[in-house]
Amino acid sequence: MDESANRASVYTRELHSEARSADVRALAEVFARHRSRLLRMVEVRMDPRLRDRIDASDVVQEAYVDAARRFDEWNANPCMPVLDWIRFLTRQKLVDLSRLHLGAQRRDVRREVRRAPGPASGSVAIAERLAGDLTTPSQGAIRSELAARLADALDRLDPADREVLVLRHFEQRTNDEVAATLGLTKAGASNRYVRALRRLRAVLPEPSSAPESTT
Repeated sequence: MDESANRASVYTRELHSEARSADVRALAEVFARHRSRLLRMVEVRMDPRLRDRIDASDVVQEAYVDAARRFDEWNANPCMPVLDWIRFLTRQKLVDLSRLHLGAQRRDVRREVRRAPGPASGSVAIAERLAGDLTTPSQGAIRSELAARLADALDRLDPADREVLVLRHFEQRTNDEVAATLGLTKAGASNRYVRALRRLRAVLPEPSSAPESTT
């Protein structure tokens, strides 16, 4: 290779390196902009048994590292919007870490949690977050009872209805975004959300039965 061709090759590699650095910076900006959404997504989907072992921020950080490593792969074939791709990687990272902890320390986890059969862990996590939003810290007993009722109601929902609820309520995604993410029509996504809310409202206490504030 002559000197001019060698210089051209080096220049091309430098341009590619600079372009990828710019892409990775853009990716970091996307993660930073949607970090609160991603954290909520992880927190509400995390198995309650794993909360002492896995921190939501660590899951998001590991997902970012994975996204940066695989960014060229996505960029070459962007089969989905970048935010949906990031959500997919984040959920997959949570699944991987959950399997690691539940598999490697299965005996310890089983000792920690020996509850009777009931709602799936995903429904329990969602219910606990909803109950927390609907009660104050001083209403511990009420919160526990409400969470149990919500978990049972959530577990009876169609999985797609439950997912729409999570996307709208916790990830604060618009109806258009939910429809695009789940491959639904806009009307279908909206109907599922309304149906899920109706089922949950049926198990909520009447406003008059809520304890009066002591402040």
